[in-house]
This record gives sequence, C-alpha cells and structure tokens, in this order.
Amino acid sequence: MFTIGDFAKLGLVSVRMLRHYDAIGLLRPATVDAISGYRFYQAEQLHRLYRIVVLKDLGFTLAQVQEILDEKITSEQLAGMLRLRKAQLSDQLSADHARLRAIEARLRTIELEGFMPTEDVVLKQVAPLRIAELSGVAAGYGPEYISPTISPLYDQLMQQLCNANVTPTGSAIAYYEAEAPETSDAVVVHAGMPVSVEPDMRFDFDVVDLPALTEAATIIHRGSMDDVMPSLAQLADWIEDNGYQPLGYHREVYLDYDPERAEEGVTELQIAIRKP
Repeated sequence: MFTIGDFAKLGLVSVRMLRHYDAIGLLRPATVDAISGYRFYQAEQLHRLYRIVVLKDLGFTLAQVQEILDEKITSEQLAGMLRLRKAQLSDQLSADHARLRAIEARLRTIELEGFMPTEDVVLKQVAPLRIAELSGVAAGYGPEYISPTISPLYDQLMQQLCNANVTPTGSAIAYYEAEAPETSDAVVVHAGMPVSVEPDMRFDFDVVDLPALTEAATIIHRGSMDDVMPSLAQLADWIEDNGYQPLGYHREVYLDYDPERAEEGVTELQIAIRKP
C-alpha cells in the first residue's frame, strides 16, 4: 500500500489531483484510515490512473473519462486512441511550423521592401512541355498550404513513374489553378515531371501538355520554396514597372531542388504576362 503522497509521485500527478479524483468518484483510494483519514492506494490502481491521464490528454472531460473507464477500455483500444491522437498532433505541429515559416517569409518580404532589385527578372518565351502529373487541392495559396500538399504528390508521382517504367526527361515543374475563384481560397496543385510518352489509361498519373508561354516574366529563386514570397514580389514589381499584367498563377521549375536540402534549392519562377 502507498500513501497518497507516494502514489502521487509514482503516478506523476499532484496530491490535490488525487483528492479531486476521489471526490468525484473517478479514482477512489484502496482504503482510508478510519481514525486519521489518510488515503492509501495499491500499485494496481496506477493502471487506472495512467488511463485517466492519457484520456485527459486526448481531450476528454473527466465525466467522459469515467464513462470510458467504466466500459472497461482495453489496452489495445487505448493504444489505438493514442496513435490517432499522436497523428493528429503531428499534423497540427507540421501545420504550425508551416505557418511559422510563412510568417517569417512575409516578415522578410516586408523588411526587404524597396531593396529588391528587378534586374534579375528575365522576359522570355517558354516552350510547350509534356508532363506526367498528379494533382491535389491545397486550402490556400500560401507556402503553409502548398508545401504540405505538393511534397506527397511528388513522392507518389516518382513512385508511379518508376512502376510504369517511365523516365523523366527534365526538371520537375509545378503549376496552380484556382479551384473555385468566387467561393473558395482553395488552389489546385499540379506536381509534374517532363516525359516523352503518350497518355495511357493504364498509367496511375495524367499525361498533359502545358501550353507555350508567349511572354513570361521569370526569375531564379534560391532557397526554400517556403521563402518564395520575396522573389514573387520582385516579379510583381517588374511586371508593374514594365506595364504588363499577369495571366493566372506562376509556374515553378525545380532546376535543383532537394526537400532535404531546401535551403540550397534553385527554382525558376515563371509568370505568363501580357500588355493590357
């Protein structure tokens, strides 16, 4: 038997919390001294205490915890709930990191206002290109939405190209389209690889022909695509200064880009333009 203080230490909770659990009937002591009123607990009660703590961490109220425990939840069921919560927290953490990177990128863009030269922008024609592609939908156009969407698409595409024995003929290219311009911020993300094959119903990917861009404002972006906004701002300044209008979203040609070394990436940004 353990005193309430020793049991609290073993359970990594406070004595105050154990008293509260006793008061609401969630975890009664094994015995209470009739004279002193001291509470004593048994080692086997730690299992129930651990379940209480876990279920609280999963977001359940104490009333819900009691209902779950009274239904005799098994270790396997609890482990499954924990794995699901772990996945949810991991996704949330990734999203928070992406938002943080986006905030940092926007801050850098603000800090560089007035100091971003447009001499690096090149006006050129872009030839038509046949690509194999997979598409997905991102909740928005910011890096915090695009990066988590496009990376899995490329992983899947490269595996499917390998399965189909199709060899890419050039650098990866991505482009974007609004899913529903009037009603949603969502963006359709296209992850592509240049290929020289004909469309085939047996492929697990689409084969499409990107049209030529008669006039495109282009710039080489160096570094992670999470930090792309300053480069897009340079393109915007050049387009406005030279009396053009952009046509839709930009394309990204990943000339040298490894997600594991994103800070060393080299990407060409292309925006189709026209004179108004």
